[in-house]
This record gives sequence, C-alpha cells and structure tokens, in this order.
Amino acid sequence: MVTSSLRAPMMASLHTASVNSVSWAPHELGAILACASSDGKLSVLTFKNDGQWDADIFNSHAIGCNAVSWAPAVLPGSLITPQQAPAAPTQPSSIQSLSVKRFASAGCDNLVRIWGYREDSQSWVEEETLEGHTDWVRDVAWAPNIGLPRSYIATASQDKTVLIWTKDSPTSPWVKTALDPSSSLASAGGALPPAGKFPDVVWRVSWSLAGNILAVSCGDGKVTLWKENLKGTWECVSDVNS
Repeated sequence: MVTSSLRAPMMASLHTASVNSVSWAPHELGAILACASSDGKLSVLTFKNDGQWDADIFNSHAIGCNAVSWAPAVLPGSLITPQQAPAAPTQPSSIQSLSVKRFASAGCDNLVRIWGYREDSQSWVEEETLEGHTDWVRDVAWAPNIGLPRSYIATASQDKTVLIWTKDSPTSPWVKTALDPSSSLASAGGALPPAGKFPDVVWRVSWSLAGNILAVSCGDGKVTLWKENLKGTWECVSDVNS
C-alpha cells in the first residue's frame, strides 16, 4: 500500500489551465495517474519507491483536452492476466512485461488520440488518432476486457453523437459505429432525433465492470443503457429520467 506516503500530495502546478479529467491506471500497473487539461497537455504521474511523484507532461490536443481513459492492462482475449500489484508502488520488470500501458484522450479538436508507453525511450507516444466527431469530444471510456474478444472505446461529443470504436486485434484498424437513439427505446415517448443523433449534447459515457453495457448521459436529462446484440447492433435496453 502507498497510502501513508500519499499523505503528502504533489503540490507543484503541472498545468497552466483547468484540469478537466483524472484517471487512475489499472491496478496491475501500480500507482499511475493520467490528467487532461485545457492547456492542451496531458500529464502522467507515477508514484516511485522513494515516495516521490514522477511527472511526464506532453502536448496532446492543441485547443484543450477534456477526458482520459486507460486501456485494460492486458490485451483482449488474453487467458493469462498479470498478477496483482505487490505492496511496493512500482512493479517488477517481470510483471511490467506482461502489462500494457496505454490510454485514450478526448479533445476540443474533435479528435480521440491513443497513447502508448515505450519502454525503450521511456516516453509516451501517440499511436493512433480516431476521427469521427464534428465537435468537441466531451468524454472517452475504454471498456474493460473481461472475457471480451476485442477492444471497445466509447466517445461522447458536443455534436450529439456517441461513437463505439471496435478493434478486433492489435493489428486491426479501429471501426466506428454510431449509437442510434431514433431506432431504439431511447426515443420512446418523445420527438424523434435525426438518425444517429441524441436529443442534446452527450456529456459522459461509462462502461459496466464487465464491459458489455454502456451508460450514456445526455443534456436532455436522461441516462440510457446500451448493449450489443448477437448481430453486432447496439440497442438501448433501458432509459432513466434524472
């Protein structure tokens, strides 16, 4: 546990504008925290054995970054998972070699960027850029891969859409699918929005622990739950008025 050492917080200012999102890495990777800021930069804070925080700060989205979300520590479909983190805040190299350090960021440039850590250069590099939204990307959520054969990322945008990005293998391209409230339970009892559009700005997306149900919060005061059916189509299975 690193709780006792964490009593003395890192007081230095890492960013020059608001920090809009923070996200802890999967526990297998140790105490690592990613932060997204309106100054257009990302910071990744790693807690070290000497009780200090190591900070990597780098440019991400030029006009501002809104959200970050970590990928699972193991690749989809893996039958062997890395053992749980030991008491020490940093991981032995044997455990690190089984783990993947990767996360996604969402920006005001309408883009989602995927970042991976390179052990050889000890730095974070942009691996891929996902294009599909026409306005600010407000949130991004990488699905847990418990039993799932592929990778899923959900993104929510000012353009009133939610995109599901799917990757079948490490070498496959990301394929995007837009949720369609107009053809589902989400539109029952109200005016039909345009196909592929929610009634208002979509603010947040969040996956269930199993990674098979997506919760979506919209500016119309509703939370909707979505699930992929056996045909590969995403359906709204429940909606809640807040």
